Amino acid sequence: MRLLDQFVDPRAVFANLKAAQGLSERTRSALLTPNWDQVQQDLTWFSEPNRHIVTFHDPRYPELLKQITDPPSILFVHGDVSLLSQWQIAVVGSRNPSGSGRDTAFEFAHYLAKGDITITSGMAMGINAAAHQGALAAQGKTIAVIGTGLDLIYPATHRDLAEDITHRGAIVSEFPLGTTPRAENFPRRNRIISGLSLGTVIVEAAIRSGSLITARMALEQGREVFAIPGSIHNPLARGCHQLIREGAKLVETANDILEELGALAGIKIDTDLASAQTVNEDPKVDADYQILFETLGYDPIEIDLLIERCGLTAETVSSMLLLLELQGQVESLPGGRYVRTGNQKPAAKGSQ
Repeated sequence: MRLLDQFVDPRAVFANLKAAQGLSERTRSALLTPNWDQVQQDLTWFSEPNRHIVTFHDPRYPELLKQITDPPSILFVHGDVSLLSQWQIAVVGSRNPSGSGRDTAFEFAHYLAKGDITITSGMAMGINAAAHQGALAAQGKTIAVIGTGLDLIYPATHRDLAEDITHRGAIVSEFPLGTTPRAENFPRRNRIISGLSLGTVIVEAAIRSGSLITARMALEQGREVFAIPGSIHNPLARGCHQLIREGAKLVETANDILEELGALAGIKIDTDLASAQTVNEDPKVDADYQILFETLGYDPIEIDLLIERCGLTAETVSSMLLLLELQGQVESLPGGRYVRTGNQKPAAKGSQ
């Protein structure tokens, strides 16, 4: 990028390398003698359908990304390249989230994608994957910005997810083919995630977290940062709480984000996409389940204390917790603790 500032375009760079300023001799030598065999291999790979090389001066290069202080000089794209210039919201968070955190990421991404927002994340385990999956489940669009070359899928367990994204979204990298997953690459890719997006949503993040790096980069880029609060007993909520103390916008529903950014992006808020009702709004819910849910809450609680507080027998509580866990409405945690996931209303006693 420094060379482009000096010489305007790449042809001029190569024509004037000997006069270029600010280059080490090693870099100058490497640029004077490129590995043309590797260049040809890259061009052959990108000659296949839906594979694109987008240079900084390419009209397909996203304008929002150009505005950051250190935009990548080139983007490699596998999928729908037009999505780069669509309105995007980044959704990021812990690689090892709680069940409720994973559900929240999925639901927020699903809701936003229904409103024609492209969901951008990093295809990592946990919150990132849930965000991509939520967008895809809504038949929406999603972009994955990765820290390797496009010919490598990392983590390997996301091979199927990556294939879905290339068919209904795009995978993006600034790194050339063959680049392996190195620790220093992932903070670099985070600036692209935030730089492509109108705003960044942090779902769950510890105090020392790559997601907080993304949030700081978003702030430095002049973009909005949204943080979802959590239980004071959840260590993965502390990063979000710190961001809120530092000025990030606290959000409780995806609609909060649309209300904040909708006018800027020209987004029409769909009022039919209502938040799930609470258990108290359904009079048909079995009374025992009502008592259990009210006692359980969203903070982890040990089963013995839960039994004591709700006044039901140990056998009854264990049976109900098992059913609710199978339905995805309750999550069991280490140490014999349980917590509500916030997925759905509890089923009536005896339901299948």
